[in-house]
Formats: sequence, C-alpha cells, structure tokens
Amino acid sequence: MNAIIVLIILCEIGFWVFIAAGLVARYVFKLPRVGMVLLSATPLIDLLLLAATGFDLARGATATAAHAIAAIYIGVSLAYGKSMIRWADHRFAYYITKQGEKPKKLYGKEYTLKQIKSWLQHLLAYIIGAGLLLFVTYWIGDAERTEALTNVLRVWSIVLVIDFIISFSYILYPKKKKHAGS
Repeated sequence: MNAIIVLIILCEIGFWVFIAAGLVARYVFKLPRVGMVLLSATPLIDLLLLAATGFDLARGATATAAHAIAAIYIGVSLAYGKSMIRWADHRFAYYITKQGEKPKKLYGKEYTLKQIKSWLQHLLAYIIGAGLLLFVTYWIGDAERTEALTNVLRVWSIVLVIDFIISFSYILYPKKKKHAGS
C-alpha cells in the first residue's frame, strides 16, 4: 500500500481520535481547557499530511491519486473541520453525557439553508484543495508527473457541480417531514 494512502488513513483516524479525546476531556473529565487544546490540535494533522506529501513529491515521486486525495483531505478538513467538531460536540453532549438539546431534524427552509451552507463549505474545500493541486502541478512543472493530480481535479470539479445541483434543488423541492402514516 502506498505510504501516502496509509498516512491519509492515519490522519483521518488521528483527526477523530483528537476530537473524541477533546470531547471526553471536556464532558467526562470536566477539563474544558484540555478539551479545547485537543480539539484545536486537529489542524496539526493537516500540516503533517501536507509536509509528508510535499516531501514525497520533492524527492521525485510521480504524483498519484493518493497525493491528490491528500490535497482534498486538507481542503475538506479545513473547510468542514469546525462544523464537524461542532456536530460531534452537540451529539456527544446529548447522547453520551445527557446534556444539552436533542439534535433536531431539519425540513423545509431550514434544511435548504443547511444544504446550501454545506455546498458553500464544499466550494471552500474545493478552492483550498484545487489551489494545493494547482500549486503542486506548477511547482513540479512536469505534466507527466502530475497527470494524476489534474485528473482528480477534473473529477472533483464534476462532483462539485453535481453537489451544487442537488443542494440548490431543495429551493424548488424542499425536504418535507414524513407523516406517521406514510
């Protein structure tokens, strides 16, 4: 297995381990500052992945889809990180420690706005990730060595457009609450 793929998997695991540790420190051990430090450390994982990927390419490796996925991971982590932590925090507080409000299901306008916000986060992730991919492509300066990066960027561009269509379709067709008899 490619070392970059292993590192991406370890970074994803590390991201959730830091979140879980931060939430346990905050709610179980009543150490909110320690919890905040652990939750705030998640961007360090992105820096580790960025450095490892850059080092691998700088030493002459041909870019693979794994290198492109690393850029996507960094973009997604930076764009969605805070909201993922907030999502986990809210659910941990309610379901594990029985504190706070039950997460509510959204319908209609609220759901539509959530989907549009999520698409905007996707756009931000795309801008960050695509920026990294284009930077690396320019930095290496060899289209043959970076072909995988541009191929992944094309696919991600299509996914972004599809996500746009789905997310904004809720303006015309809002999500409705299912009735008990349905």
